Amino acid sequence: MRDHYDVIVIGGAAAGLSAALVLGRSRRSVLVVDAGEPRNAPSAGAHNYLGREGIAPAELSAIGRDEVAAYGVEVTAGRIVAASATTGDGTDPVGFSVTLDSGAAVTARRLVVASGAVDVLPQVPGLAEQWGRGVVHCPFCHGWEIRDQRIGVLVTTPNGVHHALMFRALSEHVTAFVTDPTLVDDTALAGLRARGIEVVDDTVTQVRSSQGTLTGVTLGSGDVVELDALAAASTAEARVDFLSDLGLVAADQFMGDFRYASALTVDPAGQTSVRGVYAAGNVANPMATVVASAAAGVQAGAAAHGDLVQADLAAALAAVPQSTR
Repeated sequence: MRDHYDVIVIGGAAAGLSAALVLGRSRRSVLVVDAGEPRNAPSAGAHNYLGREGIAPAELSAIGRDEVAAYGVEVTAGRIVAASATTGDGTDPVGFSVTLDSGAAVTARRLVVASGAVDVLPQVPGLAEQWGRGVVHCPFCHGWEIRDQRIGVLVTTPNGVHHALMFRALSEHVTAFVTDPTLVDDTALAGLRARGIEVVDDTVTQVRSSQGTLTGVTLGSGDVVELDALAAASTAEARVDFLSDLGLVAADQFMGDFRYASALTVDPAGQTSVRGVYAAGNVANPMATVVASAAAGVQAGAAAHGDLVQADLAAALAAVPQSTR
């Protein structure tokens, strides 16, 4: 690593590498710091990414690293543990210093945060072990792979009924486990039953597996319901602790009165409330798919480059003697 870059990108998955690609192609010096913990690591494949449908997440990142390297982008393994503002380089008043878990400190003119999010899962024994495999969350990301199978849906959020209906479009064998009766009113209950979805009004106490394969769930009554897959909603928490010295914190995201995630607030270009700090991917949009995260990364990278272009222009104009203007 050098001591200084035009841009440091924090996170090396779809959003971060897409930002780095735009910046590298714009001849910016770029460092990508990647902790190697993408949100979709448990998944066997990334879906709905045209041209790369079904590609393993690790393979997609490896291809991306090779592509950005062709434009001079540097990628290093590590974790950013702190970030702070500096006085810039004399011609540009904006600047930042980041500290890696190795103890190394590196400065940059701009930051792109693509550190992603962590899924906080329902506290059901056996569920975490199957996350991304037998336990899924998104019908678009995983639905095709479990079509026509026996699918259970944990209704733990106000969106749970809609979740069950989405999976019903993929299979005739759907069971909704309503752990909180206040989440399902009579109209919703009638809709579930009209679509042939079995409704179980009991707590799921365990996700059952055999030889690494999900086989069903155990209910509070002790009964066992055999399943091939289980859909469950997580709470996506943005990875932003290292930004606290910049005054950047994740804002709670609500669906009605229900909190479902936290995320950085950004404008359409990815600019955060701190000038020179951009964000893209699940750290700013917890519901973004891989392709949407990549697109947001392109936008954030382009915006960071545009900001630097204006800073370079201001510095060039300041260097011209007033008498010659």
